[in-house]
Amino acid sequence: RHYDLSNELFALFLDPTMTYSSAIFPTAPGGAPEASWDALPAAQHRKIDRLLDLARVGPGTRLLEIGTGWGELAMRAATRGARVVSLTLSEEQLDLARRRIARAGLDDRAEVRLCDYRAAEGVYDAVVSVEMIEAVGRPFWPDYFATLDRVLAPGGRVALQSISMPHDRMLAGSRTQTWILKYIFPGGRIPSVRAIRETAARHTRLRVTRTDAFGPHYAETLRLWRERFAEQSAQLGGLGFDEVFRRTWEFYLAYCEAGFRTGYLDVHQLLLTREEVTA
Repeated sequence: RHYDLSNELFALFLDPTMTYSSAIFPTAPGGAPEASWDALPAAQHRKIDRLLDLARVGPGTRLLEIGTGWGELAMRAATRGARVVSLTLSEEQLDLARRRIARAGLDDRAEVRLCDYRAAEGVYDAVVSVEMIEAVGRPFWPDYFATLDRVLAPGGRVALQSISMPHDRMLAGSRTQTWILKYIFPGGRIPSVRAIRETAARHTRLRVTRTDAFGPHYAETLRLWRERFAEQSAQLGGLGFDEVFRRTWEFYLAYCEAGFRTGYLDVHQLLLTREEVTA
């Protein structure tokens, strides 16, 4: 439901890459992200490239992406020479991602399918998924990891990007209906890194072998989106969104930004393999 609101809505506040997940900015000598609107497209590509590097995606790689977004990662991987199959349940995203891939001349190497991840077919050298597990729902995490394990070729690598929270907070939150679950992401649940490790180990042959955290970068990504949304809010009426929606989404973006600034939330890129690897 969230992703089918309107492609035009998301275009109001996302950068031209149409990437709706945390970017990775250059860092100042003290380690703080150096974030600006002009730097956001390159920062999104930096995030995508790090994830593709983690999965060792290159020429000839058979790549499955679970959760298409609007196609930027699929295009980036296809440009490397990978053969990409990307799955989405959003008809809005499907339409725009296919058009963007075709305009880039990459439709011979990147295919987007309207398909539930559990129905994924084929065998792949690498699987990537960016901020998808949060939408799966805790009862279905075993199915999600079992699917990753089932489609991964021997010696393959899974690279995930996931928002996370401390394990005790995740457990406490699982017994409540939070504001964001009610109004923004119904059915979702943010995992802890421990939950990811334990679910993968309990239900699959996959093991988490590397984690890289960059929560402050998400705080800055959200700040830029929030500021852009406020600047463009006069256009919401023309897209069919009322004042209540505007206020709800301004609060949503600020709410999430605060979560990352306070350390209540974090974001990680994680590598999962079936064998020990040197990080």
